[in-house]
Amino acid sequence: MSKLLYITVNPKKEIKLSKGLQIGEAFLEEFKKYQPNIEIENMHLYDMEIPEIDMDLLYGRAKLSFMGYKFDQLTEQEQTKLTKMHELADRFIAADYYVFVTPLWNLGSPSILKAFLDNLFIVNKTFKNTENGPDGLLKGKKGVHIQTRGGIYSSGPLVDFEFGDRFLRTALGFLGIEVMDSVIAEGMDHFPKMAAEIIEKAKSKAVETAREMAKDPISEKA
Repeated sequence: MSKLLYITVNPKKEIKLSKGLQIGEAFLEEFKKYQPNIEIENMHLYDMEIPEIDMDLLYGRAKLSFMGYKFDQLTEQEQTKLTKMHELADRFIAADYYVFVTPLWNLGSPSILKAFLDNLFIVNKTFKNTENGPDGLLKGKKGVHIQTRGGIYSSGPLVDFEFGDRFLRTALGFLGIEVMDSVIAEGMDHFPKMAAEIIEKAKSKAVETAREMAKDPISEKA
């Protein structure tokens, strides 16, 4: 059975309070029409204890990678944090599809998303180094980003100031994941009277994207 990891990155958990979650629900409902047996795992980052790269993780990884240490020679804190990091990465790797739902805050995604992604960049687990540069090991998987923006960043003077969608797409692609066109709802703060229309348009895009993603089942390629 294929698995879809639904990753939400917003303190708001009630669908009625979050424009992004409303769009995300439209995506999931359409996806399930084409893959009714899909296993969906929800991952709400604000409910999780996500290891941050600190001195323990920096030194723990260095000791294992090139300083000649074995795992049982690490400090207790280093062992604990590295174990949590690998558990989180394993949980991510176990999925076939990834749906990220995030807002654009201050030119980028919430910082907790960066902390989450830091746990996924593990050499020889999610990518490997080759003579031609890094090579992602999560090929054959698909991902999509659903993002809400108060301003307009797809055109005009703010085009070069959007780093949320750009960074996430780059990170997933680095790991080898096939990244589909993002579903963007933008301008809702600039044009509040058009907010409902903007959301509905994004829902339609989400439905189309879900249909495209689901119609080409990953499990059949394995």
